[in-house]
Amino acid sequence: MDDAFQEIAALYGTPCWVYDVNEIKRRIASLRPFDVIRYAQKANSNTHLLALLRSHGIVVDAVSMGEISRAIAAGYQASWTSSEIVYASDILDRPTLKYVAECGIPVNVGSPQMLTQLGSVSRGHRVWLRINPGFGSGFSRKTNTGGEFSKHGIWHENLEECYRQIGVHELNLVGLHMHIGSGASFDHLKRVCDAMVEAVRRCPLDIQAISAGGGLPITHKDTDNEFDVVTYHQLWSEAKAEIEKHLGHPVTLEIEPGRYIVGNAGYLLSEVRAMKEVGPNRFILLDAGFNDLVRPAMYGGYHQIDIVGKRPSSTEETFTPSIVAGPLCEAGDVFTQGADGMVGYQQLPQTEVGDLAVFRDSGAYCSSMSSNYNSRPLAPEVFLDGKDFRLIRRRQNFADLLQLEQF
Repeated sequence: MDDAFQEIAALYGTPCWVYDVNEIKRRIASLRPFDVIRYAQKANSNTHLLALLRSHGIVVDAVSMGEISRAIAAGYQASWTSSEIVYASDILDRPTLKYVAECGIPVNVGSPQMLTQLGSVSRGHRVWLRINPGFGSGFSRKTNTGGEFSKHGIWHENLEECYRQIGVHELNLVGLHMHIGSGASFDHLKRVCDAMVEAVRRCPLDIQAISAGGGLPITHKDTDNEFDVVTYHQLWSEAKAEIEKHLGHPVTLEIEPGRYIVGNAGYLLSEVRAMKEVGPNRFILLDAGFNDLVRPAMYGGYHQIDIVGKRPSSTEETFTPSIVAGPLCEAGDVFTQGADGMVGYQQLPQTEVGDLAVFRDSGAYCSSMSSNYNSRPLAPEVFLDGKDFRLIRRRQNFADLLQLEQF
């Protein structure tokens, strides 16, 4: 892909995001055994990406009014008869409550008060219940969305009042949902299957669907093994069979991946602009910062960095331990750091100013978490489809940055 990266960087400049369309399609195909694939668009909500997913029959969840608007712009339907968009959150702010009530968008409820708020203005509304099963897992404590220190979902011991509120407000319970974290371990994901079966058995109301949530891990290093989706689906198929036997009718099995679909498909291109020796340390400074890619600074998230056109042999002598950092006026603007904030290294080949660096596995929670810190504009995004590529978001300019401040 080096030639394509060089062409894209020459045409659109750096920093620049690139998404491999064929990899996205491959990930979609691997999830086809599930009844419904519902994309967690917070991972990457570019409307061109959403339109691509929609063309492959993928539906979406939305965690804000903005994401609802993006989904509609990409062609998804928001109505009383459609489930193409589900609003999923732990609160209903006033504008969102008004909008979902008017449009009939199903709501995945993460806090008990949401049932009362929704039921008071929209009797008969379709709802899911997101359950916190009492445990969680994630590649970082900041991506763990289950257990007693997580704000997400309704605590599993507090569901009775929720079922009562559903009855009081004549809400329509569609299904139960569990999601315990991003990058969860396989053992923890297996526990969710058992917890879902138990939750359905204890539910006094009938349901039509269950959601396995997301959290499927992706590979970040060449030595990582790809997640076994076939075995994972088999576990959920067994849980589904138990649930259907208990209920006496079929249920729909949804899965809600985000990172799994787009994570490995994404790349961030950045130019090397400076290098320096600081005591024993070699620093490589790029034109991309944590305003573009915040995961290393926020989570200690790992992204392998390649230098285009320089693929060293396997002999360690060709690599040099390097600290890779960005241009921001911020000490934490370092890409090679761990979850504890300690600066680390990546082994990189001989590098020069002007080289093109590529951050791998940057398709999810990367561009969507970008900011304008240090008044830096958002980077462009590009679809790479085989040998062809096209712009799907232009680079933000300085007039864009100032527009909201001009009256």
